[in-house]
Amino acid sequence: MKNKPAYGIESVDHALQLATLLQEEGSMRVTDCAQRLGVARSTAHRLLAMLVYRDFAEQDADRRYTAGPVLRRSAAPEPAADLRRLALPHLQALSERTGETVNLMLVLDDQARFVASVECSQVLRVGNREGRMLPAHLTSGGRAVLATRSVEEVTSLYSTPDSPVADVATLLRELRRIRRQDFAVNDQRTEPGVTAIGKAVRVPMGAPPAAVSLAMPTARYRHDKLRGWVENLATTAGRIEQELMSRAS
Repeated sequence: MKNKPAYGIESVDHALQLATLLQEEGSMRVTDCAQRLGVARSTAHRLLAMLVYRDFAEQDADRRYTAGPVLRRSAAPEPAADLRRLALPHLQALSERTGETVNLMLVLDDQARFVASVECSQVLRVGNREGRMLPAHLTSGGRAVLATRSVEEVTSLYSTPDSPVADVATLLRELRRIRRQDFAVNDQRTEPGVTAIGKAVRVPMGAPPAAVSLAMPTARYRHDKLRGWVENLATTAGRIEQELMSRAS
C-alpha cells in the first residue's frame, strides 16, 4: 500500500484524482466533480479549467467535462460510474450497520481497482481507498473474485515470468478454501495494521468482476465477530446483485 506523501500538494492530488475520474468514468458535471472530491464548486471549476488548458479534459456541447486527448483511450471506459452509483447506498448502509469502512472494487486481470469507499465515523478507521489499484491476489475482494475462476484461468494469469505470485500451487489451495467458505480475509497482506473481509459480487455476463469488502484496523478484528460481518457482506452483495440483474434484464 502506498502512503500519502508527508508534504503532499492537495491541489495536485485533486487534479490527478479528477483526471482519473474523467478517464475511467466518462463525462461529469462541475457539481459531480466537486462532490466526488469533497471541494467547493468553484474549486472544481478551476481544476477543470487547468485540465482543459493542458488537454487532460475537454468540455462537450452539454457543458459536461470528458477526458481530453492526453487521457483518451480507444477502448470504452469500464462501467465503473454506473456500478458505483448503484452500489453506493448499499455500501453506506453496510458501513452504518457494521461501523467499519466499506469498499467496492473491480477486479481487472490481476489488479483490484477500488471504485468506491465509504469511511466509517470511528476515530480509528481505515481511510478512503477510492482510485487505488492493488494486486488482486492480496486484497480480500480480489481473492474472493479469483476464487470464482477456474484453476486454468488462475494458473495462466500467474504463471508468467514476471508473475507477482511465487507459489501458484499455494495460491490455488487458498482459493479452494475461499471458494468453500464464500468469502476471503486479507490479514495485513496489503498494509500493516489493516484487516479486510471480502465477498465477490455476481455481475451480468460481460461485466467486469466486482467485490465488496469491509476494512478495519487489525486491532478491532475479532474472529468471534467474523460470522456476523460475513452475513452483512452477503446481504449487501445480494442487494447489489439484484439491482444489477434487474437492470440487465
